Amino acid sequence: MTKKTLWELLWDYDPNGLIVVDSINFIIKIVNPAFCSFFKKTPEQLLTKKLSEILFNYMDFQYVWQTKTVIRGKEIEYPEFKIILREVIFPIPDENIVAGIFVDMTAERSQKIDLQNLKNETIEKVNKVVDKQMKVAQEIAGLLGETTAETKASLLKLVEMLKKEHI
Repeated sequence: MTKKTLWELLWDYDPNGLIVVDSINFIIKIVNPAFCSFFKKTPEQLLTKKLSEILFNYMDFQYVWQTKTVIRGKEIEYPEFKIILREVIFPIPDENIVAGIFVDMTAERSQKIDLQNLKNETIEKVNKVVDKQMKVAQEIAGLLGETTAETKASLLKLVEMLKKEHI
């Protein structure tokens, strides 16, 4: 068994999915273990296959090759694999290949959803507390109004009595 180079080790251990396809038929030339894991396939199931058989957004690879531009940070959801990937796709014209790096964003998206749910629940609870406080304040105001009215009525009767007595 030959010793792997540092680059081969990096390729094997990189947690990001890495793929290389040819620029003519977009046939898969190389994949790393992370890419295989994302799509629940073995290297044998992927190598020599057309990219269109694996990725529904394979046209990004064609676009990158035709325009010689780079796509950075595009997020694609693959519901059948329960995964969200951020893609970086770039051409390597000297070798007539296109490479892709796929970063798993599933956990980050899940955290964002959980945080948004927590925010929504907190807002709902705050609204309930404010509504309850308003209801209590209205009840207190109503009671104060009643007692104030009763006090006023009693005071007016007292004033009337004192006026009659004084006359």
